[in-house]
Amino acid sequence: MNNKKVSTAVIKRLPRYYRYLGELVSRGIPRISSKELSERMNITASQIRQDLNNFGCFGQQGYGYNVESLYNEIKKILGLGRNYNLILVGVGNLGHALVKYENFISSGFNFIALFDSDSQLIGKEVNGLKIMGADSLLSFIEKNQVDIAVLTVTKSKAQEVAEKILGCGVKAIWNFTNKDLQCLEKQGASIENVHLSDSLMTLSYNLNRQ
Repeated sequence: MNNKKVSTAVIKRLPRYYRYLGELVSRGIPRISSKELSERMNITASQIRQDLNNFGCFGQQGYGYNVESLYNEIKKILGLGRNYNLILVGVGNLGHALVKYENFISSGFNFIALFDSDSQLIGKEVNGLKIMGADSLLSFIEKNQVDIAVLTVTKSKAQEVAEKILGCGVKAIWNFTNKDLQCLEKQGASIENVHLSDSLMTLSYNLNRQ
């Protein structure tokens, strides 16, 4: 794989390629051209070729792409050949749904601990994991390998909690708090801010244009 810097837009398209190619693999389709893939994904063929060329030469002129080979290459690029330990901080309705989502496990993302500050939740189980008190969060991180922290705490607590977690050595945060975390990338952290309402607002915009 090339070591050149790849744009965020390209990186965000890689999971889509992986998902569509996975569907083709499951259907036993051995090869596909960039044109055929573009028709399925609604991305131009030239864009697909440019995206993939960031990571190497995968296609052959007149043949296209070997589906299974390309699927496995993108799997490696995305770092999906290993397991990741996740913790959840804030076990509300959204947190419950994330912990119970089976596709995470099949992709190698495993929740190993849940934390909340609500005394009525502490001690209860979600998907076989007992909810621990927020006061034990940092000591747990120090004693266990934690790759990704998932935040579903209140917006007001997000920055403070994230800074404490990163201070214990966690390098990645999946943030569902509806607050963009500030300046944490400077600490060498990878932050993915998820705003669920943005998708609904996009639908609202499109509906109002019809």
